[in-house]
Amino acid sequence: MDSTCAADYALLIAASDPLDWSPAATLVVGVLFGVGIARMLLKRHRRQNQEQADQVMAVAKREAAVVAKELKQAAENEIASTRAELSREQDRHAIETDVKLREIKSHEESLAALDFELQRKNERLNRESDAVKQARDALREKSRGLRRKLEGLSNMDAEEIKTSLREEVQIECQDELRALRRGVLERSEQDLQNEARRVLISAMQRLSSRPNNDLTATIVQLPTEEMKGRIIGREGRNIKSFEAETGVTLLIDESPQMVLISSFDPVRREIARVALEELIADGRIHPASIEEFVNTARDEIELKVEQAGEDAVAQLSINGLNPEVIKLIGRLKYRFAYNQNALDHSVEVGFLSSMLASELGLDPAIAKRAGLLHDIGKAIESDYEGSHATIGADFIKRHGETPTVVNAVAAHHEEVPPESVYAGLVILADTVSAVRPGARAESMSSYIQRLDRLESLAASIDGVKQAFAIQAGREVRVVVNPKVVSDDRAGEIAKELRQRVEDELQYPSTIKITVIRECRYSETAT
Repeated sequence: MDSTCAADYALLIAASDPLDWSPAATLVVGVLFGVGIARMLLKRHRRQNQEQADQVMAVAKREAAVVAKELKQAAENEIASTRAELSREQDRHAIETDVKLREIKSHEESLAALDFELQRKNERLNRESDAVKQARDALREKSRGLRRKLEGLSNMDAEEIKTSLREEVQIECQDELRALRRGVLERSEQDLQNEARRVLISAMQRLSSRPNNDLTATIVQLPTEEMKGRIIGREGRNIKSFEAETGVTLLIDESPQMVLISSFDPVRREIARVALEELIADGRIHPASIEEFVNTARDEIELKVEQAGEDAVAQLSINGLNPEVIKLIGRLKYRFAYNQNALDHSVEVGFLSSMLASELGLDPAIAKRAGLLHDIGKAIESDYEGSHATIGADFIKRHGETPTVVNAVAAHHEEVPPESVYAGLVILADTVSAVRPGARAESMSSYIQRLDRLESLAASIDGVKQAFAIQAGREVRVVVNPKVVSDDRAGEIAKELRQRVEDELQYPSTIKITVIRECRYSETAT
């Protein structure tokens, strides 16, 4: 009997008189009521189980969504990190490729110059050979003519013949003697130029150094965007504390996962970079930890500075330098001129000066010492007044350097007169190191624009006829109209142009300004 029939039967029995119920009927009614109650309890239990199952399913769905979101975020972060790493690797390969191409181009230019020089020498030898052959034929013809003339004059005595021959030879050979003298002088000057060129090329080819591609901007990569908020801190207290401790400015913008450190002092910028990277790696960013990590980074940079100075001195095998001088040399590691590292430039000038001194038979140790120390004034703090050449010369003089080295350092930009040939070697080596291809990251277009701008500044002054930028932009020569410009006004033009160049141009090193006022008077005799 199913539950419906049992319920109906129970109702039918309940409708009858209870007194007429038999024990069997009573048992049936009890069973049926029990079945109904069990059924109701079963339904309620199933409903509760279903509700619990629905709740468990909803919780599981929410947890699965959270896990899926976290996995998706982790995958996106890993993809972004991999993409950034690939981008940096690609940039590095591009820079290395560009460096190689520049080196190949430089070698090609050197080979082309040598080939052109060889062709010129061959042409000159051919011309000289033809001239010698013509001169020999002319002498033979003159000898035959002279012999015939002597035969006709055999009735003259010996003294008369000698006198006549001497006068005739002087008259005929006067023009040839003048031409021979002029040729000897010109050849001597050419030989001197060739020898100077040979010395320079020999020294430059012995020195092979990679162009510098270091950047002055300092960028710190962040692991996540959340790190920017932690660096800023509540109400900006962390970033204010960091800037106060390091003396730099942190630029946090919309750029993904990066922070820019800005400061004119490269040493402070390097200390800030090291401290910030350590803070990010540690994860605890608050004013107390910032002060601790900045002090640690400052000590680390000081050690690196001292080590850089020791390495430079050891690389050049220089002995007897004062420890303060060595430490100051190491500070050049974090300074740049048009992206050319100042320490690498100083070491290169030391090598070049030594090689040039060796080629000329001078003492390479003195030249090497002066070359390494020539830019040491750039590492001295701004409390001292004057150019870096004079400041550096005063500093090394106080620390026991010889007058020859002091003068070479002070005169390497020709601000004071050179007193020895070593000063000239340092000037030459400094120029070669600064203007060689690839030494400083300046494109050809910007280089040409700088020269055009220099010439246009000079030409814009009243009374200037012509202006020429020479020595790779390190000197400008200005020719003025002597009828309009007096001697006093020419001096004023030089000062005015110097001021305008300093205010309106960005340029490496120094620019020499020469104003020329010349009067010429000529007449033609007829």
